[in-house]
Amino acid sequence: MIANKKEFYGGLGMMAAFIVVLIIIFSPVFKGQNGLEYLDDLYNTISKGSAYYIPKVKEATEKFIGDPVDMTLIMANEEQAGQTAPLFEKGGATVDISGAELKVSGDLGNILDNCLADSEDMYRNDGQAIYDKYGYNEKRVLFNWWKACKAMDNDLKKQGKFKEAKMVATVGTKAVECSYNFYKVEPQKIGDRIGLVIFSLIFYVGYTLWYGFAIMFMFEGWGMKLEH
Repeated sequence: MIANKKEFYGGLGMMAAFIVVLIIIFSPVFKGQNGLEYLDDLYNTISKGSAYYIPKVKEATEKFIGDPVDMTLIMANEEQAGQTAPLFEKGGATVDISGAELKVSGDLGNILDNCLADSEDMYRNDGQAIYDKYGYNEKRVLFNWWKACKAMDNDLKKQGKFKEAKMVATVGTKAVECSYNFYKVEPQKIGDRIGLVIFSLIFYVGYTLWYGFAIMFMFEGWGMKLEH
């Protein structure tokens, strides 16, 4: 039996309105996307706009130009080793392939400069430039760079070259990884969409509270209360 009809039906009305809005959110009415997809794209574009570290990383790698390195890199398999070798060769290094193992000799600064050039193209969504450069899928190129950076980091640490290893790891995370993850996303500055960002955050909090109060009013109107 309903103890307080006004409170119960008020909560029921709030729940009905909540469900209507939820249906709209999951409908493709936001430029052909549902609300979650639209906001996901929005925050991805903003994230990409604030994750452009390549110029700073490039500046940091310049001090390693003229720093010769000899590295032994173990790749996942022979195919990956064969695909990865040209990445180093385009940076002026010499590479010997033996199965899944690469023996790389070259200038660390020039190797990283080539890696950053590919990351820049990928960040700019110019995958065709990378495909033309190496002759295979651009995302696979960046994935191979990421694996190569991991392998270089490990080998340089074994040699006691910790500054070099740290620089390689930075290139891998702040350039290669970001460019790969945000490929095909168009970057935007948060200031360009600040109104929508603020609205989405306020709506999220308000919508959550809306649901909570609807449940509370329904149960209290039904006569259920928490007791201590």
